[in-house]
Amino acid sequence: MKINWKVRFKNPLFVAQLGMSVLVPILAYANLTVQDLTTWKALGDLLLGAFSNPYVLGLVVISVYNAILDPTTKGINDSLNVLNKEVE
Repeated sequence: MKINWKVRFKNPLFVAQLGMSVLVPILAYANLTVQDLTTWKALGDLLLGAFSNPYVLGLVVISVYNAILDPTTKGINDSLNVLNKEVE
């Protein structure tokens, strides 16, 4: 698995996609929306409950996997162009 993590995390769209790939399956399972999370405690309780549930954890893993995949390359790799790219 060759991924240029520095380049990916420099891209705000990737960071947002990764964050949403964790949060959305948890919210859907709990039958909540983002508007329901009005305190940091509520968010923490939701995340703690989700990560103690194997089913929800599986949904999150699959969602994160899909966010990381580059459909233009074979396997879980970045293209040579991206691997050789430097962070600006």
